[in-house]
Amino acid sequence: MYAHLLVTVAYDKGHDAGPALEIAQALAAAGARITLIHVMEAAPVFTLDYLPEGWREEMRAAIEADLATLAAGLEQGDVIVTEGDASAEILEAARAGGVDCIVIASHRPGTKGLHLGSTASKVVGRAQCAVHVARRA
Repeated sequence: MYAHLLVTVAYDKGHDAGPALEIAQALAAAGARITLIHVMEAAPVFTLDYLPEGWREEMRAAIEADLATLAAGLEQGDVIVTEGDASAEILEAARAGGVDCIVIASHRPGTKGLHLGSTASKVVGRAQCAVHVARRA
């Protein structure tokens, strides 16, 4: 059982954080801390002129609110929203927070390939703690 778990939450099409949260709760020791993290990626430069002013701040606030709602259902839930390279930010948050297990979703193997997503693959290969990969449907 783990004392501090870091659960990655993505907002791409078809993603449901529920299964990863269930896994984290099953792996958590009594009184464990569960931190939810979302990494905002940079918008393509060519789109910046077409986006309304303040869009990034609004998006960040919406993500923080959604994660806070999810974390409120946990005994000791925390939230991190950061920006940058997803794998690097996840690994840094795990290191800085003393995380002993990362729960990350990956795509289900199928006709598009039989490998982990690139972010999950980098996290698995570089993490200094345990990593539980949750397959997405």
